[in-house]
Amino acid sequence: MELLQEVANISGKPGLYRIVKPGRVGVIVESLDAARKREMVNANAKVSVLKEISVYTENANESQPLSEIFQAIRKAHGEKVDFDSKNATNKQFFDFFEAILPDYDRERVYATDVKKIINWYNIISEYLPEAFEEKAVEEKDAE
Repeated sequence: MELLQEVANISGKPGLYRIVKPGRVGVIVESLDAARKREMVNANAKVSVLKEISVYTENANESQPLSEIFQAIRKAHGEKVDFDSKNATNKQFFDFFEAILPDYDRERVYATDVKKIINWYNIISEYLPEAFEEKAVEEKDAE
């Protein structure tokens, strides 16, 4: 899922953004939604690239990359996760996530983190489905 290198979450802004190119005073991003709106994000904004995000596991020296979690969700739920994240309880979030990543660190992973992961997965699956196709191509090449 190398395309996650181009996808970012911007603190204080909803949704995900594809990084288009750097500018003089920040970076130009394009929203990952139907509008595909482009805008300049200031250099001091907190931009988190999804490729660099991972989830804590019970082993203190390890964490699970977000790309592997997305692949596990894809295997278990297909192209869209039908989960009512607006009305779900914390227990429902943790039950969902335990099925995906059984050894996640229960003290450092919060329900809000799981909610973000579900939302991000659905956005990428809908607006950037080619991110999942790379893995299938790599697996075919390995055979």
